[in-house]
Amino acid sequence: MPFRSFRDVREHLDALGMFHMELGLGRIRRVLAALGLERPPFTVVQVLGTNGKGSTCAFLASLCAAHGVRAGLYTSPHFVSPEERIRVDGEPLSGDRWPELANAVMAAAGDEHLTYFEFLTALALLAFREAGVEVAILEAGLGGRNDATTAVAADLLCFTPLAMDHAAVIGPTFTHIAWDKAAAIRSRAPVCSAPQYPLAATELTAAAGRHGAGITVAAPLAPHWQPRLGLAGSHQRVNAALALAAWHELAPLLGRSTEDGTAQERGLARAFLPGRLQFLPRTDDHPALLLDGAHNPHGMQSLLSAFRHSDDVGAWALPQPSAIIFSCLSDKDWRSSAAMIRRHFPQTPVLVPALENPRAADAAEVAAFFAAVSPAPATPLSGKDALGRALAATATLCTTPEAVTLMTGSLYLLAEFFGRYPQYLAPPSPMESHP
Repeated sequence: MPFRSFRDVREHLDALGMFHMELGLGRIRRVLAALGLERPPFTVVQVLGTNGKGSTCAFLASLCAAHGVRAGLYTSPHFVSPEERIRVDGEPLSGDRWPELANAVMAAAGDEHLTYFEFLTALALLAFREAGVEVAILEAGLGGRNDATTAVAADLLCFTPLAMDHAAVIGPTFTHIAWDKAAAIRSRAPVCSAPQYPLAATELTAAAGRHGAGITVAAPLAPHWQPRLGLAGSHQRVNAALALAAWHELAPLLGRSTEDGTAQERGLARAFLPGRLQFLPRTDDHPALLLDGAHNPHGMQSLLSAFRHSDDVGAWALPQPSAIIFSCLSDKDWRSSAAMIRRHFPQTPVLVPALENPRAADAAEVAAFFAAVSPAPATPLSGKDALGRALAATATLCTTPEAVTLMTGSLYLLAEFFGRYPQYLAPPSPMESHP
């Protein structure tokens, strides 16, 4: 049946199952071939890695905007609506465009049964072609060798720092992870990489060598880079440096100059991505909040490092939290992340609301883990509107104007928050962006 509304498309996607995976690129390659999108009429940048992919994409898209480049941006996951995943010139793809595009993907698929991510990848590429973008920035979803974004020809690849990631699917060791992600290098297209662990650097260099691709390791930003970056946290300097290195590779392909330092500063300063050390001032509905999607030990290390180095030149000054809201998925290494939080904030009260997700860790078990590490209060909250009750409880703990609650542990925790407050998915005014 043809799709007649965005709701129809969402229902189809929901039926496919967001977490359902079928490895292999045969299906998506055949559909892209039917759509004429194996080699799109725009420049393609594929961004891979473990942590920092979304931030690097946001920095690179903002650099494109600052140089007058019409860019398409494809990221995942979304918080509230799939519309967030597909953007043109920074604006989400409007729901009224989805039915026509989805019908075209379904017609091209024929008897092929695309997964959720494959369907969206094809739809995004089709939307970018129709919008006449000059460049598409594609964030890989899982790994590299079998990721749907690897089915399209890329003109530039970017690798954020590699760490343990999706071990149940990709492989049980860091060697498996690094090899799988490096396998996305499939042509002579240049490669940009953030500094990597030695094993990961070896795998990337070897894969680039097999295909005759040049590889550039992003140089650190100048110590006193000004203005401040649009995304808070000392770890964002790595992501911004990678995006800047990618821009220097990308600009000649687009007929743009790499010499406009003012545009580069403006691009890095205006980058925005919700849920990455995002500061929200106190309102009548919630306390002042710092939202961060750290959901594995590598991401948690970056988050906590941002607090340790928040006084560095050019960094945002992050207030120490008066309370913490933490929830997580059971299939993540949440114990390591929770232990890191407790070591860094040994006396800060923690509230653990149960997530409305079948993969969620048990709130009582998580709270018991916190309690075993430190005598500071750790309170589980389950049942209806657990997050709302957690916000209300932290509001009573944060009684001074400067008191802030840190919310972290899972992107799905943030998704529940943004479901209540979707207005925070949009960039804030300059005066509200950070404390």
